[in-house]
Amino acid sequence: MVIITTGLFRKPGMSRDELLLANAKIVTGVINKVVKYSPECIIIMVSNPLDAMTYLAIQTSKFPRNRVIGMSSVLDSARLSTFIAAELKVSPADISPCVLGAHGRNMVVIPRLTTVKGKPLTKLLPQETIDKLAERAIHGGREIVDLLKTGSAFYAPSAAVARMAEAVVRDKKEVLPCAALLDGEYGIRDSVIGVPVKLGKKGIEEIVELELTNEEKQALNTSAEGIKELIKKMGAGEE
Repeated sequence: MVIITTGLFRKPGMSRDELLLANAKIVTGVINKVVKYSPECIIIMVSNPLDAMTYLAIQTSKFPRNRVIGMSSVLDSARLSTFIAAELKVSPADISPCVLGAHGRNMVVIPRLTTVKGKPLTKLLPQETIDKLAERAIHGGREIVDLLKTGSAFYAPSAAVARMAEAVVRDKKEVLPCAALLDGEYGIRDSVIGVPVKLGKKGIEEIVELELTNEEKQALNTSAEGIKELIKKMGAGEE
């Protein structure tokens, strides 16, 4: 197993496109070395922008999609659970969050499928509060960076990737929300986004399709289209 965390942070004066292309170059070089020295491995991507870098890793390595997994929604789910727990004064362990889509601005929270001790979140909090908690989860990394003053968020991403690695190494068949390349699931093709997947010794052993409303499907599709735009800017999409 190889965990890819390399990449640049956005520097003052650097545009998002410049950061994207710089990290794409770095990740491409690293993936080529991974393929050379560990051709049978499973790759877990942590580098940002995570969904686009996961797609690039699949294209560069030419590994089957089950062997390249992005961390994304495992981290986002942990952050959302923490904020919901603080709001309701319960343990994060009592919360089963449902977070799909891109890692970042286009993250898709499904409140009706997010439960607290088995109860839907929509029965416990008003929509306005849910929206605020979801927004905080989206910017959770920035919140930590602002508190640290220097460096970046590291504890929660480390815990998330460790959970993923354990599920693979121990063949746990655990369902976790990870960034995966879709090929028709949820009506989406040729885009990497966060969806529930079953993780085992082969990597992604199943992509779990939830029953979503039309509105939720649209939000997920919009999220996927945003990733496709990044893929086009890298020149990594299907020809």
